[in-house]
Amino acid sequence: MAALQFKLENTDKATKARAGKITTDHGEIVTPIFMPVGTVGSVKAVTQQQLKTDVNAQIILGNTYHLYLRPGLEVLEAAGGLHKFNGWDKPILTDSGGYQVFSLANNRKLTEKGALFQSHIDGSRHLFTPENVMDTQRTIGGDIIMAFDECPPYPSDYDYAKKSMELTHRWLDRCFERFETTPDKYGYTQNLFPIVQGSTFKDLRTASAEYISSKNATGNAIGGLSVGEPMEMMYEFTELCCDILPKEKPRYLMGVGTPWNILEAIALGVDMFDCVMPTRNGRNAMLFTSKGVINIDNKKWEHDFSVIDDGIDCAISNYYSKAYLRHLMKAQEYLGLTIASVHNLAFYLWLVGEARKHIMAHDFKSWKGEMMVQLQQKL
Repeated sequence: MAALQFKLENTDKATKARAGKITTDHGEIVTPIFMPVGTVGSVKAVTQQQLKTDVNAQIILGNTYHLYLRPGLEVLEAAGGLHKFNGWDKPILTDSGGYQVFSLANNRKLTEKGALFQSHIDGSRHLFTPENVMDTQRTIGGDIIMAFDECPPYPSDYDYAKKSMELTHRWLDRCFERFETTPDKYGYTQNLFPIVQGSTFKDLRTASAEYISSKNATGNAIGGLSVGEPMEMMYEFTELCCDILPKEKPRYLMGVGTPWNILEAIALGVDMFDCVMPTRNGRNAMLFTSKGVINIDNKKWEHDFSVIDDGIDCAISNYYSKAYLRHLMKAQEYLGLTIASVHNLAFYLWLVGEARKHIMAHDFKSWKGEMMVQLQQKL
């Protein structure tokens, strides 16, 4: 059992892009990395075997809010944690549930103690505090667990953003106190990542990034972005945070985003990403490919018997035709959702893998310039 380790292997000479390796008790993760989102203990429409063999996923997410409500902590503890419950033997990151709780704006009440909320399932009332969220994530069994924070909406006025950030910092102190006085569960090390907040105000983001850095955690996260602010603003504040957060620790930009968002953020110094976009968009007929974006619903694909994407290394993308996938989507056949989801995830993992190769080769900037144009083309 050892705390998470991060080895910085290379930094691109023309940008701030980094290639590294994270080591956890459940295995290694090479960065930059994209983490598929497994909200309720599964990545929607994708099996764990497909995540390994077709997607090449190295780490997945679990959602504290959803797993706490269903199946519940009693079931997860009896199973031996989420790894044993869902059969995933590689690293898992659990988010704190903060974002989900705060998105229930009409069904929650925020106090110094924590967040009182109503279940979206049955209306029952629950209280999340920094302390019980640490306990809950320990029981779920994440290798990386996230601090309980408030994610302020965009736009927020300065006073609200400042009070929210200060509350997040006070909660963070309580998270660390609880985390440091409770043991790891299930025989492996769990690691706590704090989260930078501060909305879209430079002084608040700076103060928060400095406060988070002072905690000397094994890794750090940037939250509260990709919540509706203009894209350039997201990049501006991502760069500001990356410039302050310690270089020798992995940096995780939460909830981002499109393939081109990810490439821009890699260039700014981000190492880890997650987003529901590849699976959600896939289920809605949008495919991201190495040549551009496809709406597979369009009639133009009806007689296109070429494979979905021969530019990436994925058995499913290289096997099924665009015409067949379009037919499945039109017929509302479940297999279509699986093929589209697996393909999009495989594409995202291919993309961060290619970024890593070009960082190691010191030609990331020129490659990124070409890819930014290519990936956004509507095919």
